[in-house]
Amino acid sequence: MSDIKRIIAAFLAVGTVFSAASCSKKNTKSSSTAAPESAVSTAKSSTEPVTEAGSMDIVWLSDFDLNPEGDQRSSALSIFEDVYGGSIKFVSVPPAEKLIKLDQMIQSGDEVDMFPYDMSVFPEGILKDRFLPLDPYFGEMGVDEGMWKDMSAVIDKFAYKGKHYVVPFSVSEPQLITYSRKLIQSEGMEDPYTLYKDGKWDWNVFNNMINKFSESESSLHHFGISGFFGRAILASSGKTVVGFDGDKLTNNIKDGEIAQAENIMRDLQSRWLYNKSVNGQFMTDMNTLFYASSDLTLATSNRVNPEADLMIVPFPKSPNADKNYIACDYDARMLVKNSKKGRAVATYLKCERMAASDEGFTAKKKEQALKTMTEEQYNALQEYISSAKANPVVELGYGMGENMLRNGDCNFDTRGAMDNITSALLEGGAPVGSWEELRDRMSPIIDEEIKKY
Repeated sequence: MSDIKRIIAAFLAVGTVFSAASCSKKNTKSSSTAAPESAVSTAKSSTEPVTEAGSMDIVWLSDFDLNPEGDQRSSALSIFEDVYGGSIKFVSVPPAEKLIKLDQMIQSGDEVDMFPYDMSVFPEGILKDRFLPLDPYFGEMGVDEGMWKDMSAVIDKFAYKGKHYVVPFSVSEPQLITYSRKLIQSEGMEDPYTLYKDGKWDWNVFNNMINKFSESESSLHHFGISGFFGRAILASSGKTVVGFDGDKLTNNIKDGEIAQAENIMRDLQSRWLYNKSVNGQFMTDMNTLFYASSDLTLATSNRVNPEADLMIVPFPKSPNADKNYIACDYDARMLVKNSKKGRAVATYLKCERMAASDEGFTAKKKEQALKTMTEEQYNALQEYISSAKANPVVELGYGMGENMLRNGDCNFDTRGAMDNITSALLEGGAPVGSWEELRDRMSPIIDEEIKKY
């Protein structure tokens, strides 16, 4: 039995299974509960080297705490603290000030070791020399021990000039479509989930279903879709606006598949089939066929639509593609420049990966999830976030600075290029009437940002 399996077996044997691995936006952690002596003894009796006092202490700069007071600790944090003797000191900072604070701490020599990954920090964070590669610590992370195998394809997508600054331990918040089987059946349509499993869920079928629903004989105007649609339909093309081969960035904005995705947005907006009302759930009035969102809204949608027989499905694929591609988030932590705790950060990442991948821990996660979703929904979701089965898209355009992504701005002239590419045609009111006009406005911005690399 491997050291990792010994540790996990010891935890599970005495029922110390805590909440599942943390995500980058919400965390359920913390408690004074200690890991059982059997787990600690097992770890010490394995081939893991004994760590010196303080060597596993990490300073974590973030807008969220990995161990908020009063909540139960995560599985990852429990292993890190009780088995490896680690600790995490939280330095709190508002979301909008994270990078400013990080630069200040690096420049002043203040201790800071670990920083949260989100799509806005990479690759700009490498260009601005904020982070260190994790490659020297792959041994501590257990990369060769098999538990990272399912993430290897995603990890390789983040490799930058032969080094790994971002090593995701899990995929989270896939952008999905929620729909009512009851509504679909009443309209005489085929179940999208069945179409997906049969490899037939594509843009043409999606558009035909929306057209049929919008033409339904009713006094009400029927919408095709609501929610967060732009980023997801763009990713479903299987193409990225900024191409990356591991070394060189390229401007792909003229790709034909991207153009088709953009024209779907434009068509829905021009025919008033995109419902701009975003209320965090599938619409209870059954006047909108699809709802676009991450899985985080599914619990609420189920609760307020108990008789709708809701189901989730990935965004439809391009008719020219052989796979469904999804937009999603990646759970990862960054090793900060000048940190002397690379080994500790890598060890904590190993704990996160254990909690995200081991069947003992994921069984507890499933138990909790089934309180708010059906087993069919849960099993489908696991398939959609499995990097071994799904095809998550890594769009580096979101991580190239404020000219590309500027959170909080909703004006065409102040938004970043990626924001406009995913929003301008869909929301309407922009000073461009076609994809070609928008493309020609955004392309020079992308070229200028790529030059910096």
